[in-house]
Amino acid sequence: MTTPPSASRPASPPRVGLFVTCLVDAMRPSVGFAALKLLRDAGCQVEVPAAQTCCGQPAYNSGDTADTAKLARHFIETFEPYDYVVGPSGSCVGMTREHYVDAFADDPAWAERARRLGARTYELMSFLVDVMHFAPADVRLDTSFTYHDSCSGLRELGIHAQPRALLGKVAGLTLKPLEGNDVCCGFGGTFCVKYPAISNAVVGEKAEAIERSGAKLLLGGDLGCLMNMAGKLKRKGSSVRTFHAAEVLAGMASGPAIGEER
Repeated sequence: MTTPPSASRPASPPRVGLFVTCLVDAMRPSVGFAALKLLRDAGCQVEVPAAQTCCGQPAYNSGDTADTAKLARHFIETFEPYDYVVGPSGSCVGMTREHYVDAFADDPAWAERARRLGARTYELMSFLVDVMHFAPADVRLDTSFTYHDSCSGLRELGIHAQPRALLGKVAGLTLKPLEGNDVCCGFGGTFCVKYPAISNAVVGEKAEAIERSGAKLLLGGDLGCLMNMAGKLKRKGSSVRTFHAAEVLAGMASGPAIGEER
C-alpha cells in the first residue's frame, strides 16, 4: 500500500486521531505537541486516544508475529472511530499501513479491518500536504538546514517532496543538499541493537555527509533516525543541531535540540 495521490481537501474539519508513537512519548514529547499544533492549524479536530500503545513494529521486526497481531488489534480498535490517523513517524505509520495485513495472514476479517484503517492512516508531513493542502504561516527561522529521508517514509510511503514543500514556507530557512539523503542512517530499529558495529559505521558516514553539507540544522521526520544521527554528531563534537521537522514547522525549535540538555 502506498500513499494515495492528492485529493481535494475535506469539506468539513476531519476528526483526526493523533498517533503519538512510543519514542515521541518517551523521548521527545515536543514532537507530539508540534504535531498537535500543526494539525489544529490545518483545520483538523484532533484527539489523542489515551488507550494507544506501541504499534508492534519492534515485535514484527523481531519475528514475533503473535504479539504483533495482538498489538495491531488494539491499535485498530483504538483508532477505527476516526476519519484519519496521523503520526509523526514514517516507520510507525509504514508499519500500520504496510505490514498489519501480513500479521493477519491467517485472519481475513482482521486483515480487512487493517486494510481499511491503513487506507486512512498517514505520516504527518504527507497528511498536511496531500490531504489538507496546508502550508505554515508566520513561521520564521533564520538558519540553514539539511534533510534526511528516512527509509520507511521514503520507500514505503513515498514521502520526499512533502516535508521540503512545508519547510520551504518557513521564512529565513535555507536548504543545503545532503549527499546520500536517501541512504539509511544505520538505525533500523532493532538493527542497531543486533548489529551495532555495522550501524555505527553507517551512521558515521552519514554524520560526515551532514557536516559536509554546511547546514546548521539536521531535520527529518522520524525520531529514531534523528536520535541516532544526533548521538553520532554529538560524539564527534559537531555543532550541527537536530530537530524533528514538525518542531520547526510549528515554530517550536527555540529550545534544546535532540540530544541537548534541557
